[in-house]
Amino acid sequence: MENTSWWIFFLASGVQFTYLMVVFGRFVFFHKAEQEAEQDSNLSGVSVIIAAKNESAHLQDLVPLLMEQNYPKYEVLIVNDCSTDNSEDMLRSLAETYSNLRIVNIRYTPDHVTAKKYALTLGIKVSKHDTILLTDADCRPVSPHWIRRMSAPVRNEGKTFALGHGSYLALPGLLNKIIQYETLFTAIYYFSFGYWKSPFMGVGRNLCYRKSFFMEKKAFKSLWHIEGGDDDLFVNRYATAENTAIVAHPESITISQPKTSFKAYFTQKKRHYHAGKYYRPKDKLKLGLYSLSHLVFWLSAAGIVILESTWEPIALVLGLIFTRAMLQYLIIHRARKKLEGTGKVIWTIFFDLMYMIYFWTLGTKGYLSKTVKWK
Repeated sequence: MENTSWWIFFLASGVQFTYLMVVFGRFVFFHKAEQEAEQDSNLSGVSVIIAAKNESAHLQDLVPLLMEQNYPKYEVLIVNDCSTDNSEDMLRSLAETYSNLRIVNIRYTPDHVTAKKYALTLGIKVSKHDTILLTDADCRPVSPHWIRRMSAPVRNEGKTFALGHGSYLALPGLLNKIIQYETLFTAIYYFSFGYWKSPFMGVGRNLCYRKSFFMEKKAFKSLWHIEGGDDDLFVNRYATAENTAIVAHPESITISQPKTSFKAYFTQKKRHYHAGKYYRPKDKLKLGLYSLSHLVFWLSAAGIVILESTWEPIALVLGLIFTRAMLQYLIIHRARKKLEGTGKVIWTIFFDLMYMIYFWTLGTKGYLSKTVKWK
């Protein structure tokens, strides 16, 4: 029994260190972003599309910020999805000030489709440009070069998808630190596999792709019945090594308003994990192998520490835990600096354990759930 526990621990450790050093490490230590956004060879038009429902307060702040983008040819298209607040009047007023602001007002949503996918589809259909850049109403680009950075692979390199990072505003409190950790770790995940030419997801807070490709694939065909997944499932279905690029640069990110209650956050994550069960089998394996080995690593380590009666094996286990913690800290530190421009990280093993517990509880609940909602 003791030998079995050790074999399980070492196997889980091997998988964990492989992910940290090889899968994540290759992106974190070797990927280099384009240094000059101004080196674009093709400055064709870009359509920034936002689907919004009862987001008048956020849109009133966001639209003027988007109008400050340092890009010569773009439109901002807001799809007002059956809002009951003053979004329509407010947007109409803003459109009188900004000539490149366009508005689509939706009065009803057909029963057989999900609301956000329907809103995005209508927006994309009427957009003027082939390069589509998506974000959310509560997001803010951190740089006037956001459009230029995010759209460059699609415009200049002929890519179909460009995957960006969507961060969250840092606020006091435990919940926000969990959100910061989970968001950054998720970004490390899909940026790393994207760098390994095996993309599997993107986030709608910061995602670019071609309108012509979207229309060729008949929008969200076969995904209409799934609430959520307008970003990650669409990428998961069609992204390949050849047609997808990652955009890892501090000027390319957006920052969103985070949830401020555990209930709201759990509802959001339940929707995300619900979409995850529709991933391709090979992509479920990418996620599942790390998550399962993560759980087994901690459980087997705890079991050995509790059951062993001598210090030597306990010291070995604690040494591997410490080594993994230091490596993970370095990975997160470097990833945050690469993606967000800052390397300040205060997270510890505590948040690694919190992430494990949260993943297996919320992930299981979201995976098994049958009904989730956008708004």
